[in-house]
Amino acid sequence: MDSTPTSPPARAWVVTFAGTAINLCLGILYAWSVWNKSLVPRDEKLFGTAMTGANEGWHYLSNFQATLAYSICGFVFALVMIVGGRLQDRYGPKLGATAGGLFLAAGCILSGWMQSYLGLILGFGILGGIGMGLAYAATTPAAVKWFGPHRRGLIVGIVVGGYGGAAIYIAPLANWLIDGYGISQSFIVLGTFFAVVVVIAGQLLSWPPAGYIPPGRVGVTVQNTPPPRADWPASAMLRTWQFYALVFLFLGSAQSGLLVIGFAAPILSSTAKDVEFFAANSWLLAAFGGFINATGRVGTGRYSDAIGRTNAYIINGLISAICLLATPYVMDTKNVWALFIVVGVAYWQYGGGLALLPAFTADFFGSKNLGFNYGLVFIGWGLAFGVVQIASYLRDQGILHYAFYLSGVLLIIAVGVCAKLRRPANFEA
Repeated sequence: MDSTPTSPPARAWVVTFAGTAINLCLGILYAWSVWNKSLVPRDEKLFGTAMTGANEGWHYLSNFQATLAYSICGFVFALVMIVGGRLQDRYGPKLGATAGGLFLAAGCILSGWMQSYLGLILGFGILGGIGMGLAYAATTPAAVKWFGPHRRGLIVGIVVGGYGGAAIYIAPLANWLIDGYGISQSFIVLGTFFAVVVVIAGQLLSWPPAGYIPPGRVGVTVQNTPPPRADWPASAMLRTWQFYALVFLFLGSAQSGLLVIGFAAPILSSTAKDVEFFAANSWLLAAFGGFINATGRVGTGRYSDAIGRTNAYIINGLISAICLLATPYVMDTKNVWALFIVVGVAYWQYGGGLALLPAFTADFFGSKNLGFNYGLVFIGWGLAFGVVQIASYLRDQGILHYAFYLSGVLLIIAVGVCAKLRRPANFEA
């Protein structure tokens, strides 16, 4: 009789939810629009002038300047994911998670202390990006190793759902801290809190013991995605066209979501300027987006296990592209409820992409070297911030609408690439 267990041990779920808790802190990036709204004045004549009251010591920034800190953080995050993935594969997940929590905290505190554009770049942009890259690289691979392929999409969705869901509480909390205590204190308080949570949760991450076999359902695999017959080293993965296709799929999926995330609060403030409640609580769109982002990761991960990664990406991408192309019209007509719908679809698709790409990587190239391999694929996410920076420039010129058209077209192209994507032939060691 086959004595192989069909249910994962309790430890597997401890690792999964510890990773989720860590990502609930790293996801401060997704609430950036709240700080963007405070740092950028409505009247561009105030660019560079000093703030008063609780924000004394700060100076108003342009959209391009405020978004640059956000973009640098994301790009550094993507680069450090490669290093973090290597650390995870060699030394386990605790080291990266602990170091990541300390770097993120130091970055937030430095930003608050320096009270300057340079402080945002050095603190939030560089140190924060390093912290996110190190800690994020430790969470998903550690959890995936405990589960079989038939649950891979769901587990990835739960872990990365924490990152997407972070804006649910960080957006209103940051808004409250900024309104009551100023920009500096918002960074310092959150940075200290993140250090405590990430370092403690990081100690709960672990690999399965030697010889562990993930439980699964006999004879069942993810539809259209047979498991790889070998664990690919990065050197071999880089020689396949599928690697570069995955990088582009990441860029296409991520740029649309990051565009909306970076400008959520200002977009709602502008669209709903005649609706007093929404104009005064523009953080709501960021918090709403965080909820949809998180559920999109879990939901997409779940149904990708049933219908296949390719089908899930195509469905999400096509619907989101239509909504992106419609967003300028929605903004012009000042339809707040329609704005929540089109933005919500963009958040769902973006969250789904972050569940699909690590699962794609594991399906194609195995789980043994997933930390490093996925770190390389994650470069596509970092490159997506180029579109965000283009959008910030267009917003300064008063023509943000064109950024949504560009984003929709890029996503349609990515869907076309995904339709041609197939698992690579077996790697021959």
